[in-house]
Order: sequence, then C-alpha cells, then structure tokens
Amino acid sequence: MAQTLPLRLGVNIDHVATLRNARGGALPDPVRAALVAQKAGADGITAHLREDRRHIRDADINALVDALSIPLNFEMAATDEMQTIALRHKPHAVCLVPEKREERTTEGGLNVAQDENKLAHFIAPLREAGSRVSIFIAADKKQIDSAHRIGAEVIELHTGAYCDAFAEGDMKIRDAELAAMTEMAAYAHDLGLEVHAGHGLTYEDVTPVAQLPQVQEVNIGHFIIGEAVFRGLGPAIEEMRRILDLARP
Repeated sequence: MAQTLPLRLGVNIDHVATLRNARGGALPDPVRAALVAQKAGADGITAHLREDRRHIRDADINALVDALSIPLNFEMAATDEMQTIALRHKPHAVCLVPEKREERTTEGGLNVAQDENKLAHFIAPLREAGSRVSIFIAADKKQIDSAHRIGAEVIELHTGAYCDAFAEGDMKIRDAELAAMTEMAAYAHDLGLEVHAGHGLTYEDVTPVAQLPQVQEVNIGHFIIGEAVFRGLGPAIEEMRRILDLARP
C-alpha cells in the first residue's frame, strides 16, 4: 500500500484580479486576498501572469514576492518574457502551463513530449536559480515520461475533465478520469516526481482526488473565489481545508 503523504492546499488568486480588472482601478486587491488566504490556512499562493495580463499584472507579482511568507507558485507560459520575469523574482515554484489568447482558462495540459528538447533548455536556468519547476499536464504516461526526462521536479495533473464529468453527472467519464489520475499519480511518484493536482476542483469533487496517496498538493482558485462571494474568502478557504483534512487524515 502506498504511503500517504501530507496534503497541501494552494490557493489561486487570479480571479480576484479578474474582478479588479473588470472595472479598473485597484480593488479588490489580489495581494490582500493572498494574505487572507495565508492567514486562513493556505499552504501556498498560485498566480498566473498571462501574456495578455488579463488578470494578474506584473506589479501584482512584485508585491506578492514581497508580501508572502508562504510559497509563491508562479504559473506561466514557456516564453522568453516569462522566463526573464521568473529569473528576476526567483519564486519558490514555477509551473509551466499551455496558453492561448482565445481561451477563457487554461485548456488541457502542456504537450511536453512535443517540445521536449526546447523545454529542457527552458527550465534549466529556472532550476539553477532555485525555483522548483512544475509541469501542468494530462494524466498521460507519455507526458509524464517527458516531464521526468526534461528535469521537472513536479507534475500537476489536470483535473478539468474529471471535474466537468462530475458536474455533468457522467459517472462513466468521471470514473475513467479518476482511474487515469490514480494510475498516473502512482507512476509519476515511482519516477521520483512530486505530484500535484488542480483545475476546476470544488467542495463536492475534491475528496477522491485528495485521497490519492501520492498527491501532495491541490491548487484551487476559481471555485474558492466564487464561494467567497457568499461565505467570505477566509471561511471559503477554511472549509476547503476542512474537507481536505477529512480526506487525508
């Protein structure tokens, strides 16, 4: 039986910035949200600086680096511009994600196998600077093998298809997606990769993912920020932390 590892909660604050940018101005402040999350029990903060700056801005990253006492997970595309920014700030973690201008949110995982040589050279200076490099990928053996070969230390399994099937009541697809994540989490762990999971997780569907013994971190953003409208941000995070603790006693 696999050893059960501690489970961390990373809170993504992108959509606090989405609210701010919808009207312009400075409020609500995503850095304040990060500090509330930190106080409420988040183990880390995730922020995605997109090429089009649709939510998080450069100034937000600057302020987060200065303000946080918990790790910052800097999500970014594998571009020269983002590499330069990451090397300047040297965040605790860098998570590489695919990015398309026309998408509303990150769709699918990064195709590491297609760009293995390029990505190996891309992440090398990030690792040398002291950042842990994570790759956001589907639960696919080929992609996990490629992530391992290029020198990534962490993979984050894309849970979006599982969450969509759960919400739509399609138990066949839900179970198939969960089975794939179960198998690939174990496979990646055996390779020596740290395993994270995220995208679309809610109070209702997070428990089966949290119960995968190799998963050491879940990253959740949009749902928590939406739930904060009704509960408040601190209580929304505390409830997610409670559910995770029940799933992984």
